[in-house]
Amino acid sequence: MDATKAIIESVDRFRQRRTAPLILELDLTEGLTEGPPSDPLGALLSMRKTRFADVLEGLRRARRDPRVKGLVVKIGGRPIGLAMVQELRTAVVQLRAAGKMTVAFGETFGEFGAGTVPYYLASAFEKVYLQPSGDVGLTGVSLEQRFVKNALGKLGVDYQIGQRHEYKTAANTFTQDHMTEAHRESAERIAESVIEQIVAGVAEGRGLAPERVRELIDQGPFIGAEALEAGLVDRLAYRDEVYDEIREEGDLLLYVSRYAKGPISGKLPHPGERVVALIHGNGAIRLGRSGRSPLGGGGAMGSDTISAAFRAARKDDSVKAVVFRVDSPGGSYVASDVIWREVVLTRKAGKPVIISMGDLAASGGYFVSMAADVIVSQPGTLTGSIGVFGGKPSLAGLLGRVGITSESVDVGANSGMFSPSRSYSEAQWARVNTWLDRIYDDFVGKVAEGRGIDRERAHDLARGRVWTGADARDSGLVDRLGGLEDAVDLARSRAGLPKNAPVRTYPRVHPLERLRPAESSEDRAAALARVRLEAWGPLTRLTAELGLPAYGPLMLPGWWTIR
Repeated sequence: MDATKAIIESVDRFRQRRTAPLILELDLTEGLTEGPPSDPLGALLSMRKTRFADVLEGLRRARRDPRVKGLVVKIGGRPIGLAMVQELRTAVVQLRAAGKMTVAFGETFGEFGAGTVPYYLASAFEKVYLQPSGDVGLTGVSLEQRFVKNALGKLGVDYQIGQRHEYKTAANTFTQDHMTEAHRESAERIAESVIEQIVAGVAEGRGLAPERVRELIDQGPFIGAEALEAGLVDRLAYRDEVYDEIREEGDLLLYVSRYAKGPISGKLPHPGERVVALIHGNGAIRLGRSGRSPLGGGGAMGSDTISAAFRAARKDDSVKAVVFRVDSPGGSYVASDVIWREVVLTRKAGKPVIISMGDLAASGGYFVSMAADVIVSQPGTLTGSIGVFGGKPSLAGLLGRVGITSESVDVGANSGMFSPSRSYSEAQWARVNTWLDRIYDDFVGKVAEGRGIDRERAHDLARGRVWTGADARDSGLVDRLGGLEDAVDLARSRAGLPKNAPVRTYPRVHPLERLRPAESSEDRAAALARVRLEAWGPLTRLTAELGLPAYGPLMLPGWWTIR
């Protein structure tokens, strides 16, 4: 009897899931993961994380689904990048325009801390609820840079660093004790561009004048009652009160990511199907395979992995266009050039390549993007940084202070030039600068070629300067503002595909293929990433800037996070 009852209840639940009105949920407490896991460790670490692409697909489907009544999002917890926030805001605004209820709930938008970007996301929703004990940390944008030159000098560490050009300020942390004029100019423009975007978004979402939003930013942060009085939130309420207000009896709650993986989006490809390939390039760029270290430090974009994915897409007759999603601060010049070449070859093969920039697509991240047919970025994407730096620290003074001496046997005048225990000779320093000039000239020349501008104009836009996507669009480094969905639509249009042509994360490798070694560099299995054991682990970024062996010379200056 109990078994029969359980079966009946299971059937009823299944029927309800297929017919009941839906309220979609999105919990951002643990953040979002940019792309699919590319290696076993990445799959393990992202098991509990929601994929950004699934959220976008779910919200796109929801706009046309009469079963979906609305969306409720819990905002807070792990920070989300500005460009990703802007893409989410666009999806929410489109959902509102389709007549769906949109509700943002935050336990706090910054608990005794900055919460400008989380609140910026919340302002796109029709209703914003805040827990009574919460705050709204709408305080503006601050870009802070620390300089350790004097501290390193006291330790006996000296730096010999060359850069091209004055805006390539990645090494200034170690070579300066203050912002240079170019450094400050670039940072001020980035901050002002970002605050312009945030003010415009909050003003539109909350029905306030931009001047009033500027005033509120200068008055923040706000405790809950003050935020309610200022019109920044609609009600102070706990989660249960929010859900009681928005949910009727019979409504079914369903996570957006689960909804996105429903039967419509999960259909299998059929023979002769024409698709758009989606290739993800995340993390610092390096030679070899993509992957991550079990010691931490994030993932990396390996030139071998990305190149194999492009080669597989070119060989696959079902793939008619490629969207390359880039979220990277840069890295190795040589590895970036390898990927650039694959983009060029894919276009020559008659398959359009559309770039979709994430939070970062700067320096090497711009290098791998610049040859595409169209570059799409969000207004808050950090891009450009067309420049190069290189050199090394000299640890001779530090080693001497702690009683360490060093001797070497050198065969070749420059065999020891990369040793950190000695300084460059005059001839060696000349070789370093020749190397920097060569990289910069190649970078600028390829920018001019890819963007269809003369070399002088490319140099004016380069010089290592970082731009927001909004400013990069105005200067021609980016073609249009938008997100992944816009890039996919462009790819379909360029390839002459129907508007509903499927998108396939590429390459699609069968589970059995993952277990066997690749037969050659042309094999799809060659595009798989791997776990990498890296000695620096979570210190990888710092060691790269210290000049120790890491990812390379094309890196975004500094590590700004806008919150």
